[in-house]
Amino acid sequence: MRSDKIKKGLERVPHRALLHATGLSRKDLDRPFIGIASSFTDLIPGHIGMRDLERYIERGICYGGGAPFLFGIPGICDGIAMGHLGMCYPLALREIVADTIETVCNAHQLDGLVCLTNCDKITPGMVMGIARLNIPAVIVTAGPMISGRFNKRKLAFVHDTYEALARAKKGQISPEELVCLEMESCPGAGSCQGLYTANTMACLMETMGLSLPGAGTALAISAKKRRIAQASGERVVELVKKNIKPLDIINNKSMENAITVDMALGGSSNTVLHLMAIANEAGLKLDLKTFDKISKNTPHITCLEPAGTHFMEDLEYAGGIPAVLKRLKGKLNNTLTLSGKKIYDIADEARIFDEDVIRPLNKAYHKQGGIAVLYGNLAPDGSVVKQSAVNLKMMKFTGRARVFNREEEAMQAILNRKIKKGDCIVIRYEGPAGGPGMREMLAPTAAIVGMGLENDVALITDGRFSGGTKGPCIGHISPEASSRGPIAILKDGDIITIDIPNRKLDVRLSNAEIQKRFRSWKPVPPKIRTGYLSRYSRMVSSADKGAILK
Repeated sequence: MRSDKIKKGLERVPHRALLHATGLSRKDLDRPFIGIASSFTDLIPGHIGMRDLERYIERGICYGGGAPFLFGIPGICDGIAMGHLGMCYPLALREIVADTIETVCNAHQLDGLVCLTNCDKITPGMVMGIARLNIPAVIVTAGPMISGRFNKRKLAFVHDTYEALARAKKGQISPEELVCLEMESCPGAGSCQGLYTANTMACLMETMGLSLPGAGTALAISAKKRRIAQASGERVVELVKKNIKPLDIINNKSMENAITVDMALGGSSNTVLHLMAIANEAGLKLDLKTFDKISKNTPHITCLEPAGTHFMEDLEYAGGIPAVLKRLKGKLNNTLTLSGKKIYDIADEARIFDEDVIRPLNKAYHKQGGIAVLYGNLAPDGSVVKQSAVNLKMMKFTGRARVFNREEEAMQAILNRKIKKGDCIVIRYEGPAGGPGMREMLAPTAAIVGMGLENDVALITDGRFSGGTKGPCIGHISPEASSRGPIAILKDGDIITIDIPNRKLDVRLSNAEIQKRFRSWKPVPPKIRTGYLSRYSRMVSSADKGAILK
């Protein structure tokens, strides 16, 4: 065992003394040492239930014959960080999480690992860490939140808070109703109820085979989630004994499966960044064109919040990810999962309980998958849109540029009704380096919807979007403004054309005019010059490469 390096032999007497100080018995030294990387925090609704799940994971590890060791992983709630300096940190946190996993596990030579995670950037950070380490590991996601209720209507976080505040600005919601929405939209523990980034990543971890079947959609409040946590603890000990490692699971074929399910679900556009970063750690090659190719050949068969009216609880009761695998079996690779079963086995055993929540391929909500990749003279290296959340009439759009160098400036213009029909909002200097941290634009996109402009206005940015975004919102524009991308030289009134079916994003300017503008262009000085974000800004790659650290 790896852990023999810290517990076997005469020279390890001091090490054993320290281990015994933690409460270990002599017998425990013969067991595999299994870490539990827990991102529990009181700050994140998706993580507040983890203390309970930690107990069940520990129980499973002990039942399996291992010695469990709990250690902490930092977490950020994207929703609370949204719309201010805090949103510079979540994507940058992904790298800290991966580095923490590597550091603790290698310093203590752990034999295996259970990663207890849930919310947006923490899950991919943990997977990046286990891919880098390549020691036996299981991902346990803490599960989705149930929907809230108001007058018999289901409530969801984004629709009933971010979009509601804009409706309140217009006088469509009374102060009393707004307070009720504020109190009831998030009724308890769990990741936000729609197919936002956290839940999308949970579904993809199950698809890739890094979580046990059923883990991706099992609700945070459920006994089923407890059982999965315990079974994961037992399973990781088996993985150590059989020497089954993450890179036996993470390969090109399992990555293709993850992208296929992502496209069929209509998941968050953030998964593009995260899957590319995971592929990089696993030594695989993955680019934007792969996402677009798979999307063109994968029907969109679920319609969950924010694009639709179904919730994660509906997907769970319809059969969860196993049922989605059953529906997509003919488009998937028969890869191994850490459960010991192959994808086809899981698909064959699954049942589909709701034909509308998980539609047949010939009755899909859309013929293509959830994400499209656009190129053009505004995005030479690519850009990303969640096309499943775009109204058909807005799949092609031509509008006047309204240019802002910060998200806050755009937000004020929207709420103060300075954005008009036919405008194309441009938010730049919000990329991985320029942001820094590639801030999510959930507040302005939700405000656009709340102001009733989602079918009249587009938004483009070198930043990114929450999984809760809907409408013609183009993100990840590469190169970003701070790296001399064409978005940097846009001016108010420039004509921008978005053509999602033909994968084009252009500004009506000649190459000569673009070059002329660049000759007088001066980059915006770095917004943050000290601390971690300053270092991150200097080291991070562009969005089309996954915003990984060089």
